[in-house]
Amino acid sequence: MPEQPDAPPPGRRLNEDWLAVIVGLTLLTLVLIGALPGSVIP
Repeated sequence: MPEQPDAPPPGRRLNEDWLAVIVGLTLLTLVLIGALPGSVIP
Protein backbone atom coordinates (compact mmCIF):
# COMPACT_ATOMS: atom_id res chain seq x y z
CA MET A 1 0.00 0.00 0.00
CA PRO A 2 1.61 3.32 -1.07
CA GLU A 3 2.14 6.04 1.51
CA GLN A 4 0.49 9.43 1.09
CA PRO A 5 3.37 11.94 1.04
CA ASP A 6 1.24 14.97 1.93
CA ALA A 7 -0.59 13.41 4.88
CA PRO A 8 0.42 14.94 8.24
CA PRO A 9 1.81 12.56 10.85
CA PRO A 10 -0.77 11.51 13.48
CA GLY A 11 1.06 13.32 16.29
CA ARG A 12 0.93 16.64 14.48
CA ARG A 13 -2.80 16.30 13.82
CA LEU A 14 -3.41 15.66 17.53
CA ASN A 15 -1.40 18.76 18.43
CA GLU A 16 -3.45 20.87 16.01
CA ASP A 17 -6.68 19.57 17.53
CA TRP A 18 -5.54 20.43 21.06
CA LEU A 19 -4.43 23.88 19.90
CA ALA A 20 -7.92 24.50 18.49
CA VAL A 21 -9.50 23.37 21.78
CA ILE A 22 -7.26 25.67 23.81
CA VAL A 23 -7.97 28.66 21.55
CA GLY A 24 -11.71 28.00 21.68
CA LEU A 25 -11.79 27.69 25.47
CA THR A 26 -9.70 30.85 25.81
CA LEU A 27 -12.12 32.82 23.62
CA LEU A 28 -15.10 31.44 25.54
CA THR A 29 -13.51 32.39 28.87
CA LEU A 30 -12.77 35.92 27.67
CA VAL A 31 -16.38 36.33 26.53
CA LEU A 32 -17.73 34.99 29.83
CA ILE A 33 -15.64 37.38 31.93
CA GLY A 34 -16.64 40.28 29.67
CA ALA A 35 -13.23 41.01 28.13
CA LEU A 36 -14.56 40.37 24.62
CA PRO A 37 -18.00 40.99 23.13
CA GLY A 38 -20.15 37.91 22.48
CA SER A 39 -20.11 38.55 18.73
CA VAL A 40 -16.53 37.23 18.59
CA ILE A 41 -17.75 33.64 18.86
CA PRO A 42 -20.00 32.70 15.92
